[in-house]
Amino acid sequence: MKLFTFSLLSSSLLLVANSFFLPLPTKIPTTTTTTSLPSTASSSTFSLPTYLSQTTPFIESTLSTSLEYQSIPQTKKITQAMYYSLLAGGKRIRPVACLLSYDMFKTKQDRKQEEDSLEERYKAVMPTAVSLEMIHTMSLIHDDLPSMDDDDLRRGKPTCHVVYGEDVAILAGDSLLSSAFEYAIKYTPIPSISGENKAERLLDVVGRLGASVGNIGLAGGQVMDLECEGKPSEEVTIEDLRWIHLHKTAALLKVACASGAILGGASESDVAKVETFAEKIGLAFQVADDILDCTASSEELGKTAGKDEMVDKATYVRLLGLEGAKAEAQRLTDEAKECLSEWGEEADGLRAIADFIISRSN
Repeated sequence: MKLFTFSLLSSSLLLVANSFFLPLPTKIPTTTTTTSLPSTASSSTFSLPTYLSQTTPFIESTLSTSLEYQSIPQTKKITQAMYYSLLAGGKRIRPVACLLSYDMFKTKQDRKQEEDSLEERYKAVMPTAVSLEMIHTMSLIHDDLPSMDDDDLRRGKPTCHVVYGEDVAILAGDSLLSSAFEYAIKYTPIPSISGENKAERLLDVVGRLGASVGNIGLAGGQVMDLECEGKPSEEVTIEDLRWIHLHKTAALLKVACASGAILGGASESDVAKVETFAEKIGLAFQVADDILDCTASSEELGKTAGKDEMVDKATYVRLLGLEGAKAEAQRLTDEAKECLSEWGEEADGLRAIADFIISRSN
């Protein structure tokens, strides 16, 4: 999808519609309204653990109120199911990657990182970060269904369909998906977007969110994953796995990094480079997942360990062996960071995310 190719009429309609919408409905804890965040423009001060300790509460707080605008008594049960999965914890890698990519490109005249509150610093990008987590949560709810991966445990808690029933879980996932697009459009203040063609940038982001979910995104990757399940190893190639996880695991990381860059004012060529970085860390994420599935416990993972082997799933460990999979994860991470070689300290946040992905324990 090319940047800024939308019609003038579409952009005008979006500007008019956006002007009628409400401010971002977030309750920011007093401990996170002011920030001493490590600047991504300084490698001597940037620390991913510090950054996560300060941004994760902000992300969680925003997620915790993200469905309030549509909560009414008649929809209490489905809204509870949506919140149950959305607020079940997790690493929030996709929102964090989106914020870090935004910081990397946000123009210097707009950036006052040491002075701004988190709400002010990320007002242009936070609605998209929330939308990404809504879509990711939808994918987890649907992945866990009996007709898919049939899992009873996710993030250390019973899965959505176990608690609310398969029927409500399906509808909760569907509702999170539709809410993601509504949220991004409704709560992104267009004037705060960096660069020219601000409305077109938001439209481009929403288009990319949509493309990441469909038959050339999450859904297509999941179908091929199911088709490869149970096949003999010689019938599944590394190229098959790459296609599956480029369109499944990597899809949302790709749109997360691209969206942050677009809203931060990046050029089309720079967005493409960040997308290549994200594809590689997305694949590395999946390789690490495959390794953890056979080396970590269910308590450590927060989901059923050894499930891949139980259902005879095609994995990198199955095709490459454990040591080969570890080498592949490292190779992908090194190549990902090389994609950022033309940037200096401002890309340290994304580099740190790449390293974290293959060193995590769950």
